[in-house]
Amino acid sequence: MADYDIIRKSPFSLSEEQAQWVKNTIEGMSLDEKIGQLFVARNSGDDEAYTIALNEKYHVGGWMGRQMPMKNAVAMTNLAQKTAKIPLLIAANFEAGGDGLIAEGTNVGPNLQIGATQDPAYAGKQAYVCAREGMAVGANYAFAPVVDINYNFRNPIMGTRLYSEDCNFVAEAGLAYVQEAQKQGMAVSIKHFPGDGVDERDQHLVTTINSLSCEDWDKSYGMVYKKLIDAGALTVMCGHIMQPAYSQKLNPDLKPEEIMPATLAPELLQGLLRRNLKFNGLIITDATTMNGMTIPMSRKKAVPYTIAAGCDMFLFTKNMDEDFEYMKQGYRDGILTAERLEEALIRILGLKAALKLPEAKADGSIYRDLEEARKIVGCEEHKEIERECSDKAVTLVKNLENLIPIDPVKKRRVLLHGLTTEKGYFGDGGMDLEGQFKQELEKEGFAVTIYEPGKGMEGMVTPCSKTIDNYDLIIYVADLQTKSNQTTVRIEWKAPMGGDAPSFIQDVPTLFISFANPYHLQDVPRVKTFINAYKWKEANIRAVIDKLLGRSDFRGVSPVDAFCGMWDTRL
Repeated sequence: MADYDIIRKSPFSLSEEQAQWVKNTIEGMSLDEKIGQLFVARNSGDDEAYTIALNEKYHVGGWMGRQMPMKNAVAMTNLAQKTAKIPLLIAANFEAGGDGLIAEGTNVGPNLQIGATQDPAYAGKQAYVCAREGMAVGANYAFAPVVDINYNFRNPIMGTRLYSEDCNFVAEAGLAYVQEAQKQGMAVSIKHFPGDGVDERDQHLVTTINSLSCEDWDKSYGMVYKKLIDAGALTVMCGHIMQPAYSQKLNPDLKPEEIMPATLAPELLQGLLRRNLKFNGLIITDATTMNGMTIPMSRKKAVPYTIAAGCDMFLFTKNMDEDFEYMKQGYRDGILTAERLEEALIRILGLKAALKLPEAKADGSIYRDLEEARKIVGCEEHKEIERECSDKAVTLVKNLENLIPIDPVKKRRVLLHGLTTEKGYFGDGGMDLEGQFKQELEKEGFAVTIYEPGKGMEGMVTPCSKTIDNYDLIIYVADLQTKSNQTTVRIEWKAPMGGDAPSFIQDVPTLFISFANPYHLQDVPRVKTFINAYKWKEANIRAVIDKLLGRSDFRGVSPVDAFCGMWDTRL
């Protein structure tokens, strides 16, 4: 039989009454109800029938929402909790602010912006806003903070999601987030164990590797995880990431082809995380729709084996009916034992008890009021935190020709280039950078022309003199975001012959501003003035304009090597 003492200990620290609720609830559950509690399903907030089915048919332990209108979030969390026999964990990627779930939510800043302030207290303010806004609409679980470390600027998905390349700052920022979020009553999930940021591939597409030695891992990722575990982090999210050095150290019999990502590696979950780091909280998988989980093991086996290996909850499904049956069949076949299932349930219900969800469901306080939510989400207090963070983060990486501040009298005629991603899967990208930034500059007295590519071929392009004679300043604004399933994020210049590339830097002062990816200097190495602004949001646009005009000082310090380790980017 599983040990119920685990939920009396940190980080759950349940009372005898709470522990008894966990025990009584588990004893009263059918097998289907037990299996269902393992799942955290996806919910888009616009399908009431599906929300009800998650509870009545599958008995899920929770759901994760993506960004949706506030009214949808309130309606769906209320409906979900009302129709659930056991109160639900309701999660979102609260990595930057309440907008991880709520369209109207505040974005304090991505982690790299926090890093640029050089003040880990802003991670606490980030958590404060995430928790207040998320809980206002019924969420109780943050899939955050991201405590991966930036060891490889070519990593295709982390980008601005990382606090820093300095593991000590990552630890301090992660600690501030954990303490504040859980103080507000929202569970955290430190991620992505055993650590992203080393490989330059994407675990959405392939199984990736944390290739550090055991010693180097201990001094970096291990130090970060130990600090946050000791601080009482309630959950850890494990990634589809291998850590070969530790897998082979803890299980010397493993052949290279037998090494699995953390989600399927008992030596990493039960050995490294539970035994070495002494983590007693709940372990949840990263999204199981990723190829990083299903490439190394057949999905039919992998679904139950995640729990058998040591995970407690299973995030997302490719097909709910199929994955539910895979989990159930794995139990029948002995892949998932009754003891391991019970242990997982103890931690799942233990987490719910630690968040006082049973009491909240009993007295009705688990339900949210839309009008009350509107008073909190996007409130002036939160917006002021965002503005303050943006002001302190915007970073002048390069200013070799002392171009800044710019003067609309001396440098009135501006040629503007906008570089953006196409609209992504979740609706990001595709914004009118040029139009928005043109409007802001024209308010300040600049005459702005948006670049249009020439129509000729090589040898027939627009004469250089047309640009040199007609413009006093060239400005690039970029919002090229790293994202899942896009293996590289590099600047793709327009035809003919990269006509929009910065080829006039010796003739016309040229300024490049990145509002997302901090590593564009690899593609514009000789640009003499370069700014990292970390996100394309009103607060950052405003902060950049104020600093360009000399109304505000640049105070940000780059938390990563924006020069990408290349000598010519400093010229």
